Amino acid sequence: MHMINETVTLAVADGSSMGAYVARPGDDEKHPGIIVLQEAFGVNSHIRNVTERLAQQGYVAIAPELFHRTAPGFEGNYNDIQSARPHMQAMTAATAEADLRAAFDWLQSRSYVQQHNISSVGFCMGGRISFLANVILPLHAAASFYGGGIAPELVNRAASLHGPLLLVWGLLDKHIGPDQRKAVTQALDQSKKTYVNVEFSNADHGFFCDERAAYQLQAARQSWALLLEFLQTGG
Repeated sequence: MHMINETVTLAVADGSSMGAYVARPGDDEKHPGIIVLQEAFGVNSHIRNVTERLAQQGYVAIAPELFHRTAPGFEGNYNDIQSARPHMQAMTAATAEADLRAAFDWLQSRSYVQQHNISSVGFCMGGRISFLANVILPLHAAASFYGGGIAPELVNRAASLHGPLLLVWGLLDKHIGPDQRKAVTQALDQSKKTYVNVEFSNADHGFFCDERAAYQLQAARQSWALLLEFLQTGG
């Protein structure tokens, strides 16, 4: 399949301009869309690779630069989380929502995107943002890989979720304990939302990323297969 990879600039409602990496099939057919949401380390080679892998599966995938206000083009080092902290702290729910709407609107405006079949997937920080995207946007489905901070920050908005939600966790993750995971699923249960909750017993935080020391091949492959099936049938 011929693929198109490009960087686009999106106009955000607050007046800022946001770069985004796009990968998509290079034909004239209409394809489902997906927003790929970064870790704290920016739209780096890993996130670009995930975007490209989704495009190879027939998606128009866009990865917006969520740090564009403070560090356009930021690509952090996995061994230096401190360099990412100021940019994470500068993000607010309002700025994240504006960025999500800009990415969603871009997908909806493309002639080659199925307007009613747009999903999201996010990793780490982006896992929390993917939950938020499903709250504010009419998504087909959403997936969150080890999304820290969903509890307690966003669980009170669970009733507003649009599409089914896939939650993927590593049980060796010291950043996200069982109380956090349970708080998320309890909120979903109370709101009678459709979700799939997957816990890998031998995986740590960041296990899906093959550029991290925590990479766990089996869990990464299994969760990728599940993600693709969920995106196709979840909504």
